[in-house]
Amino acid sequence: MIAGLIRWSINNRFLVLLATGFVVAWGIYSVKQTPVDALPDLSDVQVIIKTSFPGQAPQVVEDQVTYPLTTAMLSVPKAVTVRGYSFFGDSYVYIIFEDGTDLYWARSRVLEYLSQVAGQLPDSAKPALGPDATGVGWVYEYALVDRTGKHDLSQLRSLQDWFLKYELQTVHGVAEVATIGGMVRQYQVVVDPDKLRAFGMTLAMVKMAIQSGNQEAGGSVVEMGEAEYMVRATGYLDSLSDLADVPLGVNANGTPVLLSDIAELRIGPQMRRGIAELNGEGEVVGAVVIMRWGENASKTIAAVKERLAELQRSLPDGVEIVATYDRSSLIDRAVETLQGKLIEEFLVVALVCAVFLFHLRSSAIVILSLPVGILAAFIVMNMQGLNANIMSLGGIAIAIGA
Repeated sequence: MIAGLIRWSINNRFLVLLATGFVVAWGIYSVKQTPVDALPDLSDVQVIIKTSFPGQAPQVVEDQVTYPLTTAMLSVPKAVTVRGYSFFGDSYVYIIFEDGTDLYWARSRVLEYLSQVAGQLPDSAKPALGPDATGVGWVYEYALVDRTGKHDLSQLRSLQDWFLKYELQTVHGVAEVATIGGMVRQYQVVVDPDKLRAFGMTLAMVKMAIQSGNQEAGGSVVEMGEAEYMVRATGYLDSLSDLADVPLGVNANGTPVLLSDIAELRIGPQMRRGIAELNGEGEVVGAVVIMRWGENASKTIAAVKERLAELQRSLPDGVEIVATYDRSSLIDRAVETLQGKLIEEFLVVALVCAVFLFHLRSSAIVILSLPVGILAAFIVMNMQGLNANIMSLGGIAIAIGA
């Protein structure tokens, strides 16, 4: 068979050259399209359900949230393992699927089963799917630092949550931007129990009054002078004074009882369970950029860094974006090292072939087949969705050296 293939190749040189050129062109295209990363993604196909249940103890979270979700997810098609974890105010359920399962198909099935069990959860429990990422999706991290001291942690956190986060989420390949550190500003209502008892009210009444007082409503339109005017009642709370004027009811004399009559109102930080420090120099606000599953890590990081450079000009004076983790440097070093080894082994193989064959044309056939074989390997990698990393490039280097 091999002898026949050799004879056919000799008799059809043009077709062989044409096929070789096609493989080379396709291989170069595949090299450009193949995602580049430092580490291979060996993560399981998994979907995470995160449920916030504020203020509840782990046992309560386990009984009312984690257990119902875990039992419901056991029947998801192709799910092999379901794990549930309960923490203070949070529940995490991990659904691990069979190898080869499409991630987005798995997410859609989890959503289907989640909709069936959502009605059994407490009203304040809000389940949501985690990002469409894997265990190696953590590709970039940065910190917001104020060198001048003009901005406190709550202001830096607001810049991150309401400006930088949304801008970075528009970058191609970014699945999530998770904020860490800082302080979240909130309106705090500290109710005086004695005053509450004196006015004959309950905490439930106070909560309901605040919720109903922070709404807007539409009243259709009114026709006046052959024109229509939209009717709208504005009621959103945007300051402490607005919150203080929320009516709770009336007393025995018919005088309105306001929220400020029974509670102390202030702006303060939300309770937090951790901090973020930079080089031991003090607290900062940071963020982690999570890459979407199947994306090119090198291109995603480059796009994130480019967008951050643009956003730096929009930040207040003295506020800087400091990179604390950048996988692109690891990717570049790994690829450069392996590329150098590939070139060295290619030259060694070429020298050995030239010395032992001692025939230029015979040596050229062996030498030219090496890059064609490498390009063919990239074609297969691209078709199978594999990325170029230390293991895949190292395997190619070993194959050449062999």
